[in-house]
Formats: sequence, C-alpha cells, structure tokens
Amino acid sequence: MTLPDCAIVARVRRPHGVRGELVVESFTDEPDAILAPGRRLFQGTHDGDLWLDPASRRPREVHVQGLRPFKDGWLITLDAVGDRTEAERWNGRHLLVPVSELSEPEDGEVFAHELVGMQLVDAESRAPLGEVVEFYELPQGLLLECRNAQGLFSLPFVDEFVDEVDRAGRRIVVRLPDGLLS
Repeated sequence: MTLPDCAIVARVRRPHGVRGELVVESFTDEPDAILAPGRRLFQGTHDGDLWLDPASRRPREVHVQGLRPFKDGWLITLDAVGDRTEAERWNGRHLLVPVSELSEPEDGEVFAHELVGMQLVDAESRAPLGEVVEFYELPQGLLLECRNAQGLFSLPFVDEFVDEVDRAGRRIVVRLPDGLLS
C-alpha cells in the first residue's frame, strides 16, 4: 500500500466533556470545509507524522461527525473517539488530510509542510541565507528554524520579513532584521 502524502490541518489540544469531543487548533484557513462533518482525516502522531498501526502498518482513517467553533479553536467529534478516555489518548496528536484533497495554495502561499527544505534568499542581494530545517506553529503564526554555515537561527514567517514565496523554485525571498545573523 502506498501511503498518502498528507498535510497537517489541526492539532488536538485536549478532550472536552465526557462524550469524546476534542478541542482542536486549526492550521488551515478553511476549517469549516477541511474539518467539515463527513470529511475523511488521518490520525497523526504528536510530531505531525502519519500514524501507522503497528500490526498492519496502515494509516488510521477517521471521519468527522461534528464540528463547531469553541473559544479560540474548534470542537470536533470523530467516529474513532467515543468517550473521554479515548479522547485523552488523542491529546497532542495531529489530524492530517491527503494533499491531493486540498485546494492548491494561492500565488505566494505554501503548505506549511512544504517549508522544510526551502532555501532562504536575501531580497536585496539575492544571496543565499540558509535553508528551512523546521517550523513551529505558535499563537502568533509560524516560526521558521533555519540553518546556514554559522548555525541555526529563527525567523517569523510574516509579511514584515517575507517578500516572496516561490513554491515551484523552493525558495523564500526574505528581508532579515538587522543583527539577526551577526
């Protein structure tokens, strides 16, 4: 079986109530559509990888039964989670969707999972600045962890620093804050 190429669309924050509802943080700008009742999702690991059943080595497919806004996130009901005990096992896990089932990003946008491996290029000199090695979802947005010859540095993935994202060319044109690399 070929495993689907998946993108993270949400992270389970915690259980809610006793009937298996989960509080999730959405990583998509279309949570009403991507996490809509009836949609197929895949169980992910705490690290955001596709979870594979140890016995069958197959991913676990789940279906959304309900979704509603809740505070600064969403409450989701999945067919695989029927009570609080099971919901607690999902704490910190990610929910994934096959990339083929997502709409293509607009020009200048990128799926978060595509950031790793992209090259950073200086907006003025066009000189290479490093490579994205990891990203972190924070309440303020994405934070890129990048590596160059001098070591690791972090850069917020925000308009203030990012001029252009070339998805096909696998590069991000940036304006680094003064002193970041010194």
